[in-house]
Amino acid sequence: MPNEIMGASAARPYSLTPPIIAILLHRRRTLRQTLRRSCASVTSIMTNDPELKSTVFIVDDDQAIRHAMEFLMRSVGLEYEIYHSADDFLAAYSDEKPGCLVLDIRMPGLGGLELQEKLIEMGSSLPIIFITGHGDVPMAVEAMQKGAVDFIQKPFRDQDLLDRIGEALKTDHERRTERQEQAQVQTRIDKLTKREREVLDLVVTGKPNKVIAYELGVSQRTVEIHRARVMEKMQARSLADLVRMHMAA
Repeated sequence: MPNEIMGASAARPYSLTPPIIAILLHRRRTLRQTLRRSCASVTSIMTNDPELKSTVFIVDDDQAIRHAMEFLMRSVGLEYEIYHSADDFLAAYSDEKPGCLVLDIRMPGLGGLELQEKLIEMGSSLPIIFITGHGDVPMAVEAMQKGAVDFIQKPFRDQDLLDRIGEALKTDHERRTERQEQAQVQTRIDKLTKREREVLDLVVTGKPNKVIAYELGVSQRTVEIHRARVMEKMQARSLADLVRMHMAA
């Protein structure tokens, strides 16, 4: 198994004696075990539902890089999809599929930065890791300013890439969890009556019931009833919980 993804260069053939072969096979087994352990935190993020399992999307026009990436993903048990162009990726992409994108910054046709722009326009939150050459670092910094989560320079170690993929998948999981919570909170808010929403907006500012009653022109008892209904419908256990939900909506 390669320890570095270098590019399109091929290794020269050479003869190996049996002791050297044994050493290399042992090193390969050791490396595979190390990589699998390093990916334990990555795979733990993934759900048991195969349709929602996190996927590493890889877009690179270099065939050698694609082959090396495929070998690496398979060796550690990560779900992956590989594309040779940004256009092919866009044609198949759905934001419903969790994962991260490993993207070459320079490609013929639609380049990495242009693909990032299109994903931003689509409202995608897919974390992007850019693959760059030495001269592309300023471009990678620009990409991160636009929301990319990381970049890695060629040549890079397998372990370095896997570490970044693990962080990117964790980021994607957190973003999707946050969006799901926001949707749930908004659904609860939509079930409030107009008066309950008015009470909610005032309660979260910290105003006491008597002040809210004065501002709304109702009795304090009416405010107390509406406040109790708001807490129930919002499934809030405390005022702090209610404030957090209000801020998340």
